[in-house]
Amino acid sequence: MGTDFPREWAIILLALEAQSLCKKLHARKYPKEKKIDIYLVNLDRAKTLTRSEELVFKLFLDPGHGGRDPGATGNGLKEKDITLRIARQIRTLLVNNYQNVSVKMSRTGDSYPTLVSRTNAANAWNADFFLSIHINSGNGEGFESYIYPDSGSPTTKYQRTIHQEVIKRSDLKNRGIKEADLHVLRESRMPALLTENGFIDRASDAAKMKKNSWIEDVAQGHVNGLAKAFGLVRKNSVTYHKVAKGDTVYSLSKEYHTSVQKIKEWNNLDNDYTIYVGERLRVK
Repeated sequence: MGTDFPREWAIILLALEAQSLCKKLHARKYPKEKKIDIYLVNLDRAKTLTRSEELVFKLFLDPGHGGRDPGATGNGLKEKDITLRIARQIRTLLVNNYQNVSVKMSRTGDSYPTLVSRTNAANAWNADFFLSIHINSGNGEGFESYIYPDSGSPTTKYQRTIHQEVIKRSDLKNRGIKEADLHVLRESRMPALLTENGFIDRASDAAKMKKNSWIEDVAQGHVNGLAKAFGLVRKNSVTYHKVAKGDTVYSLSKEYHTSVQKIKEWNNLDNDYTIYVGERLRVK
C-alpha cells in the first residue's frame, strides 16, 4: 500500500479516537455493516498531533426521562428532575474546565424526547461518547453503571474508569459494573454508558439527592471519569475571587470546583484558613 501514497503520507488508524472508534463499535453491534474509516494524516503534522490542538471530544449527554415521563419517583422526588440537574452540571464543568469539548444534550428542559430520537440525534451528530444519566428504584441502594452486552474494549475501559470516579465522589454504595440490552446502549453507534445514580425510593439515597452539593459531586465524578477516559486537557487558566461577606474557604472550594487544601496552598493561608473581606484569592 505504501507505493500508492507520497512518502509524507501514511495510513493511521485512529483506533481509540473519533470516527474510527465509532465505526468499530458500530461494527460490533451491526456485523452486516462492518466498516472502519481510514484517515490519511500528514506525517509532519502527525508528529505533533495532540487532542488539545486538533481533536474535539463530542459528548452526547442524555438526562433520562422528562416531560410526561417522570421516571422513578419517591421521597418527594422525580427522577426526571434529578437527571437533568446532574446532566446540566456535567455540561457546565466540561465546557468551563476542558479544552476542545463539545456537549449536546437530548433535552435541556422538562421535555420528553423519545428513545429513538435520542439515539438518532447522537448518531447524526457523530458523537464520540453517549452518556445517559438515570436514577434507580426498587428498594436497592447505591450506584451502578451499564454498557451493551459484549461491547468489548474500549467501551469496557471507559465504563470502569467513569464508574470508579463516580464512586469516589458520590458517597453511594458500589453496586458494580453491569451490562444490559437497553435501547440507548444498543442503538447508539458509539461507545455508550448508562449510569444509575442512587435509589430514589431509598431514604438514605434520596436524602443525598436533595442536596446541591451531592448533585455537584456526582457530576464532578462523571467529569473526572470522562477526562481520564478520553485524555481531556484542562484549560490553562487561573481564577481569582474577591472575598465577600459570608465567604469561607469551603464555600469557595465548592463554588469553583476545587479543594480546600489547594486554596490554602495557593494563597499561603494559615491553619485556621483565615480570609478577609476584600482579599483577592486564587481559587482555581
